[in-house]
Amino acid sequence: MKTSIQNIFTILFFLTFSLSFAQNIEGVITTNENIPLEAANVVIKGTTYSAVTDNSGKFVIDSRGRLPLTLLVQYVGYVTAEIEVTAIPVNPIQISLKEENELIEVVVSSRRRIEKVQDVPIAVSVITGKQAEQTGAFNVNRIKELVPSVQLYSSNPRNTGINIRSLGSPFGLTNDGIDPGVGFYVDGVYYARPAATTLDFIDVEQIEVLRGPQGSLFGKNTTSGAFNITTRKPSFTSGADFEVSYGNFAFLQAKASVTGALGKKVAGRLSFSGTQRDGLVDNVATGRATNTLNNQGIRGQLLWTPTENTNIILAGDITTQRPDGYAQVIAGVAPTQRAAYRQFDAIIADLNYQLPSRNAFDRKIDQDTPWRSGQDMGGVSFNVDTKIGGGTLTSTTAWRFWNWDPSNDRDFTGLQVLAKSQNPTRQTQITQEVRYAGQLTSKLSGVAGVFFIDQTSQTDGTEESGNAQWRFSQSSTSPLWKTPGLFEGYGIKTDARIRASSAAVFGQLDWAITNRLHVLPGLRYNFDKKDASYSRTTYGGLQTTDPALLALKKQVYSDQAFDSSTDNTDFSGNITLTFKASDKINAYGTFAKSYKPVGVNVAGLPTNSAGQPLLELAVIKPEKVYHYEVGVKTSPFKNSIFNLAFFKTDIKDFQTNVQAAELGVNRGYLANADKVRVQGVELDASFVISSHLTINGAATYTDGKYVKFTNAPLPLEETGAPVSFKDVSGSALPGASRWAGSLGGELSDQAKFFGNTGKVFLAVDSYARSEFSSSPSASKYLVVQGYAIFNARLGFRASQGLSVHFWGRNLLDKDYYEQLLPAGGNAGQYAGVLGDQRTYGVTLKYSL
Repeated sequence: MKTSIQNIFTILFFLTFSLSFAQNIEGVITTNENIPLEAANVVIKGTTYSAVTDNSGKFVIDSRGRLPLTLLVQYVGYVTAEIEVTAIPVNPIQISLKEENELIEVVVSSRRRIEKVQDVPIAVSVITGKQAEQTGAFNVNRIKELVPSVQLYSSNPRNTGINIRSLGSPFGLTNDGIDPGVGFYVDGVYYARPAATTLDFIDVEQIEVLRGPQGSLFGKNTTSGAFNITTRKPSFTSGADFEVSYGNFAFLQAKASVTGALGKKVAGRLSFSGTQRDGLVDNVATGRATNTLNNQGIRGQLLWTPTENTNIILAGDITTQRPDGYAQVIAGVAPTQRAAYRQFDAIIADLNYQLPSRNAFDRKIDQDTPWRSGQDMGGVSFNVDTKIGGGTLTSTTAWRFWNWDPSNDRDFTGLQVLAKSQNPTRQTQITQEVRYAGQLTSKLSGVAGVFFIDQTSQTDGTEESGNAQWRFSQSSTSPLWKTPGLFEGYGIKTDARIRASSAAVFGQLDWAITNRLHVLPGLRYNFDKKDASYSRTTYGGLQTTDPALLALKKQVYSDQAFDSSTDNTDFSGNITLTFKASDKINAYGTFAKSYKPVGVNVAGLPTNSAGQPLLELAVIKPEKVYHYEVGVKTSPFKNSIFNLAFFKTDIKDFQTNVQAAELGVNRGYLANADKVRVQGVELDASFVISSHLTINGAATYTDGKYVKFTNAPLPLEETGAPVSFKDVSGSALPGASRWAGSLGGELSDQAKFFGNTGKVFLAVDSYARSEFSSSPSASKYLVVQGYAIFNARLGFRASQGLSVHFWGRNLLDKDYYEQLLPAGGNAGQYAGVLGDQRTYGVTLKYSL
């Protein structure tokens, strides 16, 4: 990868010298001390058109034929300036901002218009690209440490689930047959599969995390929230950033971005990110560490401004990941209700095997099946923004793909129980969204749009037994189980396919009854169709015609095939009432009816006593969501933000994942829980104590439970009980911590470093959460204990030239689990996804 990084940097170095030919309104924004301000926001007052300054404080913005006009210039800690422009200036406008040490007036586009986040009647957290870089949040998994309402669980990229307020994706292994409840958008493009969200952030401008249903603002219906990520756009002003980080475990990360004009009306941006790291878990069988990082991504954009009212962006990106990793470590052994000879410790004693360690935090494994988690993802998009009347018409067309090439050791041991567990998948999608957003009358504004997605997913899997399978599958004392070679090489070939299409019409109005009182109704009509086919065929093992031996083989794996086709329609909507009591207090209340589309099982079905698949489980019902929320956004005193939100979400026919004891159901299967309720309260706060000290924090209390779930799977320790299901009504939802929070602060002062003016800073942040269940049905063995981690950074940053800082994550070297999961077959052993141990390093950045 180092050679690739060098080649990319060489290309980007030459592209840095692109010249700007644009003839628009240009300017330079500085402090009173003539220090350039990078990432200052420049907006044409009364419109949605904006620009952001580069590292030299420069900006270019199209006048859009609106002369005369007023530019609003905003930057953290400075008074917002209003600049009147009556004619295109010959020379760049020089704008000097007065420092007031005020909190940044964060601007968001979640409602398809540019507005201050404190004015938006939605619970939303905003992380700028600069904040994400400074805190080391280079992917979504790190965002949960900044926004505690977010939960991300990932035992490997495919098995990634993103939840907001403990809702969104079923806890456990990912099933392609359902839609995620948390939307993930990059520059307006919807990413359909959760695995595609594991990409490293490349040149991110801002991350908006919206909480609660968002069906009337976004193309794809989302029941629990959305990530709205925007990347830095091409600029007609040349600029470049280069960044390199190095840390322990041979961590190396390189990032680069260059932008500039390619003609009078064409500009480009090329961005690159590469990350590699040695393994964090020692495999004593192979003698090398596993769970490495090896990621590379590149993103290119072309901006064309054919007229003063139209912007067209063609973008493409590709990411490759080739880690030797995502191995889970044995975390413990649960006694089950199976016979004594079927307990895990009795099984491995008979096989003369010992675990390399009984302490997961020794970080030792001896797994004999290679771990492989290769994935490629990428796509192209074509976005057109054109001003029509008092608003903007936007069209976003995109094609994306995701290829997954795995190898897993699902027994988590050095025994040949499952010699192969490989389910490679290819997913492709086409999306089209057209929407109009703008001012309709003096008191009425709104958004209206249509959305379409068509996606296909194909999995061609292999699962194969090894020479120890007989002992783990042994369900009687019959000597036939010991028949030599009976299960060795015995497995299944799987062919699973899904074709899913969805179309929607959506819209939301904002009616200003008075200047302070607004009502916002929203509606959505959805049509969803899913066609699925599943087929698995057994192969290998001892070739025999003996009915008794064939019956034993069938207990492990059996042939299975089924098809399903289903569609449904839904009307949903929301209504919000917002009241701005004063310039410092904005209150709102929301009711939303939402839904998650019908689901299909494409990972095998459990069987009845006759060995036939339970076909009634092939299709599961859609979720029906009823959401209530009240919130208040305040600025209680100067340089402060203090926001509260109270929420309650009721879900009927909650889609959940059931871990089956049958090996053939190798990803679990989907089922409906009758009713789920999640309720809680969230707090967000930020304070500028002085010109040198800032503090920010967030906290959430969440009470998530099954109100009614009578057909839940058995907990691990009850495997082997005479019943197949358990009533877990009243128990906690998996993955739901009652308490979670983050707290951070920064101490800074003006300084110079190698002749560059900037700030020297010390920043500390922390993240904590209470215990949570890591099993669809609460198990006392699969409870992840609460934990807290602390991170810090010390260094110097400048808007141009050289910046450097030293960083450390998990400074107290806390041992903690991110997830616990049982081994295939539920023999009693369970494994843990380990949180990273202490890591530290240095980052150097150079801006031109």
